[in-house]
Amino acid sequence: MAHRLFASLTPLFALSALACGGGADLSEGGSGDAPSGVGASSSGASGGSAGSSAGVGASSPGAAGTAVISGGTGGTATGGSATGGSPGGAPIGGSSAGGSAPTGGSAGTTSTGGSPGTRPGTGIAPGTLTAGAWDDNRNYDFFARYRSAMTTSGQAGLLPFTNAEHDTAFDSFMGQLSSRETLDVALVLDTTGSMGDEMLYLRTEFLALTTSISEAYPNAEQRWSLVVYRDTGDIYSVRAFDFTDDLQEFQTTLAAQNADGGGDLPEASELGLTAAAELGWRTGGATARLAFWVADAPHHAERAVAMANAVRAVRNAGVHLYPVASSGIDELSEHSMRSAAQLTGGRYLFLTDDSGVGGAHKEPTIPCYFVTRLDDAILRMVDIELSGIYHEPTTAQIIRTGGEPLEGSCRLTSGDVVFAY
Repeated sequence: MAHRLFASLTPLFALSALACGGGADLSEGGSGDAPSGVGASSSGASGGSAGSSAGVGASSPGAAGTAVISGGTGGTATGGSATGGSPGGAPIGGSSAGGSAPTGGSAGTTSTGGSPGTRPGTGIAPGTLTAGAWDDNRNYDFFARYRSAMTTSGQAGLLPFTNAEHDTAFDSFMGQLSSRETLDVALVLDTTGSMGDEMLYLRTEFLALTTSISEAYPNAEQRWSLVVYRDTGDIYSVRAFDFTDDLQEFQTTLAAQNADGGGDLPEASELGLTAAAELGWRTGGATARLAFWVADAPHHAERAVAMANAVRAVRNAGVHLYPVASSGIDELSEHSMRSAAQLTGGRYLFLTDDSGVGGAHKEPTIPCYFVTRLDDAILRMVDIELSGIYHEPTTAQIIRTGGEPLEGSCRLTSGDVVFAY
């Protein structure tokens, strides 16, 4: 395969400044130190304000009683104001603290009363789950070596995509990004029993996201749809709820879902993705079409061809697939999710243990990455799709790093450079 070194990338970083800590090219990223602005100590942080729940500088109150991150190493976090961030209008991807006060408000004031930032009926504030993100099209040579290693391993159930398919996707999605005016988003959700530990949190995150996107892009004519799937033999295999521009309707439908069934590890993910491809997507270049596929289990190995065809159907519908790997995924799940994201022009998102929610989360087979809140990561993906401008997480959003990225990138032992977001 011809060498393709990050074609069409904007010169965001000076490569001569990069130096990433060693390890083989396919080494797993280790835990890094919390960066400045994260606040290693939680003392004094209780009662702080989270600002706007989505980090878009909105005027709505944040989650009173939720600890906030101090503005810098050794900085104080003494009881931020419970009124949330100041009115902003900062674009998605701005400071997750909302407004301009990194400590969450005036020092000395304390949070009183309930938790106005929580979602009704959940008792959980948005912004709990944590995640990393990885783009295999921006790191295509690395992805090719990863695919080769997986193929050599003899792993059963690998999706039968050809090198030519992946090459074509790379050529398609590494060109100039274009801005979009309208937004179609599908949530494709594995609702088997093993998802129960994170299901409530996931519902809360996505319920809040609809509001946050509306605040940041009030003219985007936002539509949402939902696909839930389990496995053959369960009370249902797949259910699809087509697009609606009534966000309250979508929120009600999502809140009604629960986790049950399954029984064995693999699930009918090919049915979920096929249903997603068949939704009533708007066509044309004005609409950004995204599907967030949240799952913790692989497809059945004997259904690999059907699974590959489901991914192709998503691609043919012009939809960018963003897998969100949850606790318990295995090597096959990661490979399938990353392959699907690369082929459709999406990115691989993976939940991390930093939130303390759910079981252990698999360390991704990548050399370095940034961990942010899940809502910050998803909002950044939406912003990139709508604005056509690719950007990294802000310093304020970064909770920790895996590996040792420097200015957004790290250098492998081979001498190649990969981008960590």
